[in-house]
Amino acid sequence: MGAEPKLADHEIMLRSIKQLYGDKLVALDGEIGHVKDFYFDDKSWGVRYVVADTGSWLTERLVLVSPHSLGRLVQAGKALRVNLTRKQIEDCPSMESHKPVSRQYEEEYHRFYGWPYYWQGDALWGMSNVPMMALPSKPSAPASGAQPERPDARLRSALAITGYHLQATDGITGHVCDFMMDDQSWGIGQLVVKTGRRLSGKEVQIPTARVDRIAYESSTIFVNLTSEAVEQSPAHYMAAEPAVA
Repeated sequence: MGAEPKLADHEIMLRSIKQLYGDKLVALDGEIGHVKDFYFDDKSWGVRYVVADTGSWLTERLVLVSPHSLGRLVQAGKALRVNLTRKQIEDCPSMESHKPVSRQYEEEYHRFYGWPYYWQGDALWGMSNVPMMALPSKPSAPASGAQPERPDARLRSALAITGYHLQATDGITGHVCDFMMDDQSWGIGQLVVKTGRRLSGKEVQIPTARVDRIAYESSTIFVNLTSEAVEQSPAHYMAAEPAVA
């Protein structure tokens, strides 16, 4: 814990993840559902997948949409444009919704679309600091010969972690209520924390670089800040949602 996402060299625009829940997901040839959740890597703080609720279209399946197919996060009203067809999404490797995302499944998923493995390389997206929007001319084939040992997937649900306690160096000082994500790199740069009482407390932004660890068994995020430092962190102001075009 504690490493800041490696971001591209651009003016950082952080977007509220909470404001994206429920947005429509629109493929090249029609809607595929709406945003249900985000899965992020708890080591790099990179958002790796948008979880789609497809309604009655693809039942009994967890549909993941990679930022590779979205590029820079741009809302068209309350919709996100996906650079894939419905057929491509339907034909991608299937995963039951009750199972965690394994690294083996991620490898199959990335090979299907021809996208590079984000876990191979030093940048946030492997060899790049931003997801690759265009598909390669042909899918990349697995390398021949002995394969290196697979690193474990470290994906976590943003929705599930919302509400976790924030543990400062001198005690619990609030709870997580949102995440702020860079709109080009898809790296989570800030936690939004409501301090004090749930109803009367104020909201502040804490850099993810100040996170020491996440204790999933106790639903707690530990930061290397005092309670006073958390209280004095920059206030969080919810930006207005984009107008419908």
